[in-house]
Amino acid sequence: MGKVFSSFDEAVADIFDSAVIMVSGFGGTGGTAQNLIVALRDHGALNLTIISNTAGLASLMGFGTLPGHTAVDCGLLIDNDQVGKLIASYPVSPSPSKVNSFESHFREGKIGLELVPQGTLAERIRAGGAGIPAFFTPTGVGTQLAEGKEVREFDGRRHILETALKADFALIKAHKADTLGNLSYKGTSQNFGAVMVRSSGISIVEVDEIVSPGQIESHLINTPALFVDRLVKI
Repeated sequence: MGKVFSSFDEAVADIFDSAVIMVSGFGGTGGTAQNLIVALRDHGALNLTIISNTAGLASLMGFGTLPGHTAVDCGLLIDNDQVGKLIASYPVSPSPSKVNSFESHFREGKIGLELVPQGTLAERIRAGGAGIPAFFTPTGVGTQLAEGKEVREFDGRRHILETALKADFALIKAHKADTLGNLSYKGTSQNFGAVMVRSSGISIVEVDEIVSPGQIESHLINTPALFVDRLVKI
């Protein structure tokens, strides 16, 4: 079988209960693989650990929609009680008057949280793909985020030890792919997609367009085909 799958349902069919899944995106639906998330909701895998920048802002803030659907992001999986733990930078709603799915589930003890500063989150994911097990960073020193973590001093400044993040699967949104799996991103899909595909066992990519090899100029390829396992065209 090649890398191009005929449907979103087929592309996520082997995601298992308790899998660790990275989901690209920045805020709302920006750079988010909305169709793959819907397919995963329908697939029904349970007790998932989701690694994502946010926990679901789309339905609250009106960021983008799919035909026949409300705006889709990780909140859809949380609403469906499929997520046991979230690793994220911005899990809550930006508005105190609008509680998102994660907040309501967290208050009821239905979901766990590992809160990670945004730059640290990106670097932990990048480290996972680069084979770096851990690194030191000054971010978070002296805060609750540093509790229980090793602290060392470098050049007169304290740093905390952060471990790399890896996943069983990654659900990624890209703008264009060729049939080999080379990817070109657009807008906010670049923020986490390029590092997540390198840090996951199986990367599943939702794309606007699939072309023949050679039709994406080499300088526009953000992710080489080596890191891409499955493609599905919107």
